[in-house]
Amino acid sequence: MPSGLNTPQRAAVNYIDGPCLVLAGAGSGKTRVITQKIAHLIQSCGYEAKNIAALTFTNKAALEMRERVAKLLQEPGHAKQLTVSTFHSLGVHILRREAASLKLKERFSIMDSDDCYSVIQDLSATTDKALIRKLQQAISLWKNALLTPEQALTIAKDENEAQAARLYRNYVATLSSYQAVDFDDLIRLPVELFRTDEAARDRWQRKLRYLLLDEYQDTNTCQYEMVKLLVTGPGKKPMFTAVGDDDQAIYAWRGASMENLRTLQTDFPDLKLIKLEQNYRSSTRILQAANAVIGNNPKLFEKALWSEHGAGDPVKVLAMEDDEAEADQVAMMLSAHKFERRAKFSDYAILYRGNHQSRSIEKALRRERIPYVMSGGQSFFERAEIKDIVSYLRLIANADDDPAFIRAATTPRRGIGQATLEALGEFSGQWQCSLFEAVFKGGIEARLSERQLFPLREFCEFINQLESRASRVGPSGTGENAAAVLDDMMKAIDYEPYLYGAFDDRQAQEKWQNVLDFIGWLKEKGNGGREGADGEKSLLELTQMVALMSMLEGRDQDPDAVRMSTLHAAKGLEFGHVFMVGVEEGILPHKGDPDSPPEVFAQRIEEERRLMYVGITRAQRSLTLTWCKKRKRVRENIVCEPSRFIKEMRIEEGDALPDQEAEVTPQDRLANLKALLQKPKAA
Repeated sequence: MPSGLNTPQRAAVNYIDGPCLVLAGAGSGKTRVITQKIAHLIQSCGYEAKNIAALTFTNKAALEMRERVAKLLQEPGHAKQLTVSTFHSLGVHILRREAASLKLKERFSIMDSDDCYSVIQDLSATTDKALIRKLQQAISLWKNALLTPEQALTIAKDENEAQAARLYRNYVATLSSYQAVDFDDLIRLPVELFRTDEAARDRWQRKLRYLLLDEYQDTNTCQYEMVKLLVTGPGKKPMFTAVGDDDQAIYAWRGASMENLRTLQTDFPDLKLIKLEQNYRSSTRILQAANAVIGNNPKLFEKALWSEHGAGDPVKVLAMEDDEAEADQVAMMLSAHKFERRAKFSDYAILYRGNHQSRSIEKALRRERIPYVMSGGQSFFERAEIKDIVSYLRLIANADDDPAFIRAATTPRRGIGQATLEALGEFSGQWQCSLFEAVFKGGIEARLSERQLFPLREFCEFINQLESRASRVGPSGTGENAAAVLDDMMKAIDYEPYLYGAFDDRQAQEKWQNVLDFIGWLKEKGNGGREGADGEKSLLELTQMVALMSMLEGRDQDPDAVRMSTLHAAKGLEFGHVFMVGVEEGILPHKGDPDSPPEVFAQRIEEERRLMYVGITRAQRSLTLTWCKKRKRVRENIVCEPSRFIKEMRIEEGDALPDQEAEVTPQDRLANLKALLQKPKAA
């Protein structure tokens, strides 16, 4: 029997008679409900672990969930049999099992965002980055809405949209010929399969007998359809628990639909609704401000968060002269507050609406020597130039890695065009072999001309030569060590001239420096590290190390540092003390398209209000909001107004100027505190 739960939490865990929606407010213990319910299903309800799936949106959330379930189970080994994953990971699992039904080879390739960008760039014959990204987003939204290229063409409002729909058709055909899928296909293709193949659908329904869905308000049309297809069927009772919060729906821009919460009640008339309203995170004052703001939105479901944590510190709203003053003051206030409370840096977060706001804050933190980490920023291994070089290393380590083959064979360009790759992809699909193997397979000559085949074979022979040396270590100085192989590879691929040809000088220089840093780091590791204590490594060993590091990057590091984050990236996190900066009209709420129709404008304001709510509810003990009277934009100062959401919080902000306490400058307060700490104690 689940223990340590409040009454609504216990009701949510114990209810297994049909579909259930748990409306879980911020900080109300939703992960606890999901993990306790999984344990309850296994230990009290006769479900086998292998028949339960818990789906969420991030690998981090899935990992945390699995670890928490393992601690609850009497047989911890059962946790390994559970399916605890993201929607997309489940999609990959289904596609691997059902590849033949979808005319995919077992080792189909998954194209990342950069790979797809390159395909769209080739198809659209343009170098306009903004246009390519716009086309990429349009295709993604069409796929997530389950629209085919033909349907997209039918609903096109003008010639631009019609052109985009035609490009979508060519894009789908290109990926099919490559025997590749993109990120959106990982859910779209299983949906198509389950709609048309009863046997496959029945197989997966018998495998996954109970579904638990985390952050349900973030699902899009495609994800909801996959859930429906897994839990419904003739004579089948839908068994699932969806956990979500309509007040934290902040991803409409990437296709998430709040309608899924509304439709749930229509599609499943027997739906049991349970509300979790007790908040275990924040003080009462913070919750009152959050409830007051979100109360201005129309409600799908009425709820009000409450807490037993006491009133807590007053919520502060401070006006700043400009963005530089804001950055300096926040750094000083944070430093002084940390001294006063004897807190850790990791107890603090600085949240903002857009990444561009972080630059001045970063400068101020560095000046004050305050350590910080960024959320939502790009990791070193995610940079395009690093991924280009790594694609060669991946191919040397595994010739069957098709995405690595496509990237390495075309970056830099070496006479291998799209038509060549499409013909090669079709041939490899027919023979169920990798693209690399297909180059040397009998019969390829009938598909490709000598002019097409020559650069392909030249490239593959080059990779083979490197591979034959990559597994050798050899004593230093023999030339057969990782550094020598790397040098020969970089010389042969001519990457630096490619960068200067593709980007402006400043960008090219920056990217080339990143590549040199990466190669230098690899060489150092290949020679046994700085002190040579780790032993010399071969290039293959280095490649495996890089693959692991890029997958695990940042996962197990939890330094004592202030967290800087966009509001979107902060969702799901909590901090003792939160500073929200730039709470102004035009930033939060974001100004958006001024020409949009009134109903679109209203929806956007509602979503921005939910974003404000998410920001407020990240704070446990103290919350400080800042806004600027003027802000620098492209060399001129713009007069700013406080966000409408500040007034909606209904706190005693007066004229939103610093209060009496703040008249003593943070610099003075910090100096006083340091002096106090340095005073010798009385005998």
